[in-house]
Amino acid sequence: MRTHGPEQREAQRRGGLQRRGTWHNGEKVSCHISCPKRAFTEKIIEARAIYPGVEQQRLDDYFLCNEEKISLWRPRIFAGMAARLRNQWDRNEGLGQNHNAVKFLGQDFESLRAQCLRSRSLFEDSYFPTTTVSLGFKELGPQSAKTQGVRWMRPTEICRNPEFIVDGATRTDICQGALGDCWLLAAIASLTLNDELLHRVVPHGQDFRTQYAGIFHFQFWQFGEWLDVVIDDRLPVKDGKLLFVHSAEGTEFWSALLEKAYAKLNGCYEALSGGSTCEGFEDFTGGVTEMYELSKPPSDLYSIISRAVERGSLLGCSIDITSSRDMEAVTFKKLVKGHAYSVTGVDEVVYRGNMTKLVRIRNPWGEVEWTGAWSDNSREWDNVDRSVRGRLQNRSEDGEFWMSFSDFLREFSRLEICNLTADALQNSQLKKWSSNLFQGEWRRGSTAGGCRNFPATFWLNPQFKIQLQHPDSPGSPECSFVAALMQKDRRKKRKEGKDMETIGFAVYEIPREYVGKSGVHLKRDFFLTHASSARSELFINLREVSSRLKLPPGEYIIVPSTFEPHTEADFVLRVFSEKPADSEEMDDDIKAEIPTDNYLDESQIDAGFKSLFRQLAGPDMEISVTELQTILNRIISKHKDLKTDGFTKESCRSMINLMDKDGSGKLGLTEFHVLWEKIKRYLTIFREFDCDKSGTMSSYEMRKALGSAGFNLNNQLFQLIILRYTEADMTVDFDNFVTCLVRLETMYKTFTTLDTDKDNVIQLDFVQWIMLTMFA
Repeated sequence: MRTHGPEQREAQRRGGLQRRGTWHNGEKVSCHISCPKRAFTEKIIEARAIYPGVEQQRLDDYFLCNEEKISLWRPRIFAGMAARLRNQWDRNEGLGQNHNAVKFLGQDFESLRAQCLRSRSLFEDSYFPTTTVSLGFKELGPQSAKTQGVRWMRPTEICRNPEFIVDGATRTDICQGALGDCWLLAAIASLTLNDELLHRVVPHGQDFRTQYAGIFHFQFWQFGEWLDVVIDDRLPVKDGKLLFVHSAEGTEFWSALLEKAYAKLNGCYEALSGGSTCEGFEDFTGGVTEMYELSKPPSDLYSIISRAVERGSLLGCSIDITSSRDMEAVTFKKLVKGHAYSVTGVDEVVYRGNMTKLVRIRNPWGEVEWTGAWSDNSREWDNVDRSVRGRLQNRSEDGEFWMSFSDFLREFSRLEICNLTADALQNSQLKKWSSNLFQGEWRRGSTAGGCRNFPATFWLNPQFKIQLQHPDSPGSPECSFVAALMQKDRRKKRKEGKDMETIGFAVYEIPREYVGKSGVHLKRDFFLTHASSARSELFINLREVSSRLKLPPGEYIIVPSTFEPHTEADFVLRVFSEKPADSEEMDDDIKAEIPTDNYLDESQIDAGFKSLFRQLAGPDMEISVTELQTILNRIISKHKDLKTDGFTKESCRSMINLMDKDGSGKLGLTEFHVLWEKIKRYLTIFREFDCDKSGTMSSYEMRKALGSAGFNLNNQLFQLIILRYTEADMTVDFDNFVTCLVRLETMYKTFTTLDTDKDNVIQLDFVQWIMLTMFA
């Protein structure tokens, strides 16, 4: 688009935006855009907030506007079930593993860098622009005093000789800035202790000299897959200093750029404020985290910590606060409350003839250190062998210090350990764990059943089976496993006013009659009569709830849930077991047992029904879509106990498509008779499951009602049906119930007709697919 009419020119004068293109369901799916560069950037940000899943593809074409060159973008949208299926296929092909990470927002680091090198330009990331939108929404929002005077500068503008990493990444490269993300920085500090792990997150081949183009990339684990996140190197600066994380020397930038990439992944910098170290641990490793309350530690905790450090596991600790006034309050021995520390080492020394256990801890601030026993300048070191003292004692103010294990238990409240290789911490002999991961979702009206306190809906939650076959060791009566339930994407939704939901899980032993079976979703009666075998220690509003459990060999189901019903969220459930254990989602098989249609000869049909048909059908003795709509709505209006909006033409068209045997687009006498008998049967089922006699059916009762009609559906399909056929208050009226059953029967019969070899697979070309879906 290079020519502009009066309307476009006026819009440019006002700094506005003119759009032309294709719309679908009220949403733009492709467009041409003309506007000043400032307005263009703002609108792109706005659009991406609304359509976060849109994959953008840069065009070679561009146009001039207000003497500035602006690139055009064409959205490629994979929506709804198409997106879900495409993602599932890609994951099955190995996409999302660390060596084959998903390109976040479709940005390819190598191609973008090559493009910048060819054009001799520095990369500018329009997905994470240099505006307050990227900084935050409240404390770091546009009106905040903290963001006034912030400039965005590249490292090459901040200092004369910037470095990406100097002599390897170290813990002292990470000093906290004006953001409450100490939990993240503690995790990054622990990451520097394992070079191999570090470079899974911080890929090699990046610096400010060779092939420098102002572009960097980092990789993070997110809910079962690895993402490659591209950023430019413009960093927020205030009063000449980096606003957020920085290195002690001020010339090393890998940690600041890593923080920026993580902020982009989560929507903005402010989204990183407040969190648990285990969240950072898991996003850097894909490991599973365990948490220990230090007020009641296991007897072998020191051994657990020691082996975890030896294996390169990531460890963090913190001190609980009792009120908001305690947040980051400094104790008289210089420990900071409500602050995340890294545990970086353990050792034992001979002190006055006795072995003393020590723990090494680091404050990510890079300063403010413990001043008690075994601190940098404490007298205890004077009574330790000189060679040991030389190896362990550190007198610099770098945030790292030693303390005795007994003081560690007394001063700190919580310890978090992220097991990188899922080793068994209760045994000195390292073992590989067996792991399984499930993606799931809680959807209002279908699978958001709430916790056990809500027995009417609890059974609707997703259910996952685990088979514990082998005890931990010979003679042991129990099998150990860690169940970890994680809710997805809640941090990036803070901008929308959403935060973590309260989540947890319960574990039940599978009844004998269902052992060894799949395709079974346990119903309400089971949970009313059986107690749980185990459960998460608590329901809490954290990103992840995990528990180490021990149960006798057998088959169990894990039921993850939100605390309250009707609460929507996506989740990942991971199960790590000491010995190999099979697991799968416990869900109903999809099948249909539809009563055979009873087509009678015209002579067998009741005379009264024939007479009614003649009156309704008119001279051609066939019923059209319009006539069917009139008939059904006239009849249904006489049933005062039913709440309904009446049958639409689209619904009636679906019914005719199901019953029309000769392809005339109308129903003859026998066809209409069969349809009428179906509707009468559906009415009986509907009234049976209208438990409160309100004239509508609860969406939670819909699953049983569909089963009574002959359709056994799994969670995924049931969720789609609820989305399509329920009202805003999650009820189903009679006309929607009938339409749903008619479409299910149509699609089932269509598929079985085309599945000639009965292998549950059919093959269609594009025209056949369009014909079937457009007239279903």
